[in-house]
Formats: sequence, C-alpha cells, structure tokens
Amino acid sequence: MTDDAAIKHWFTQEVLPLERDLVRFIARHCRDGADIPDVRQEVYERMLAGSPADGLRSTRSYVFTVARHVLIDRARRAKIVSFEQIADIDTVDAQVDVLAEERHMTARDELRRAMLGLEQLPPRCREVVRLRKVEGLSIRETADRMQVSHHTIERQLTLGLRALANFMLGGDARISRPPARVAALVRKADR
Repeated sequence: MTDDAAIKHWFTQEVLPLERDLVRFIARHCRDGADIPDVRQEVYERMLAGSPADGLRSTRSYVFTVARHVLIDRARRAKIVSFEQIADIDTVDAQVDVLAEERHMTARDELRRAMLGLEQLPPRCREVVRLRKVEGLSIRETADRMQVSHHTIERQLTLGLRALANFMLGGDARISRPPARVAALVRKADR
C-alpha cells in the first residue's frame, strides 16, 4: 500500500504540475490536435507503469523523455511519417537524457557496423565515401585529390552510400549497378 501511496504522491505533486507544458509539447509535435488527450494519457500510463517515484533526478526530463518516445512510437505506426516531425521530436529536451548510456552503446554498435560496411566497398568507392563523408571534402576537392572527374566522384558516392545503407540494414554491401541500357539512358538524359 505504501508503494501505491508513494506513486500517487509523486504523480500528483511532481508530474501533474507539468501537464500544461506537456500538452504544449505534444501539441507542437502532434499532427492531429484531436490526438493530444490520447497522447497525454498514454504518456501518463507509461509513466505509471514504470513508476520511478523515487530515485529520479529530474521528473521533468523523465516526463518529456516518455512523451518523446510515445510520439516517436505513434509516428512509426502511422502510415505517412513526416521527416520534419521525427527530426523535431529528436531535438527536444537534449539537456537531460534518461537513456543516454543505452544510446551511446547503440551508436557505438552502429558505428562499428558502418566501418565494417565501409570496408566491404571497392577501394575507389570506399575512398570517395571516406573523403566526402568522413573528412568532409567537397566534390571538387575529392576529385582533385583522386585525379578523376567530379562526375566519377558523384557516381561513386551514390553507389557507395547505397551499398553502405544496404549493409547497415542487414544486406551484403554489394554495389548494384543499373543494366548498361538503363545507364546509357540516364547519361543521355543528364546531357
């Protein structure tokens, strides 16, 4: 019984006073205004299910982290997802992050996977991706350094990034080139 009483006290004293800010946050990031009460209730439900009434450093950051996760989950479930909506949600409340350590571990794993994928690319393609995306050189600087045309750099970068994305999504990082006939039509259209 004391646990329920502690959770009720925590919720009424620390969470409910943040409701106005929470509703504003949800309204800013929610497509349909009619969904705001549902999202708010889902946030409260998740908070009570986790109910970390004691041991929290900041209830406010916990509320907005849970809200952010609810909004992301709803956006993922929606048939049409706005990239701006996801980008906006990701930038919110970066001051205190309850799951920072988990995200660091995930980021390290993704970086290792990206490095493995980069190693799978053919040498020229790998070098183009490295110079452009890791070192941040422009197309012209990359072309000058590799002594090839900027068209070659653009094409190698496109092929390399596609293969790298394929690898990151569980594929084999193979360069897939269009059939010669399609490539000829693309070159003709570019002129």
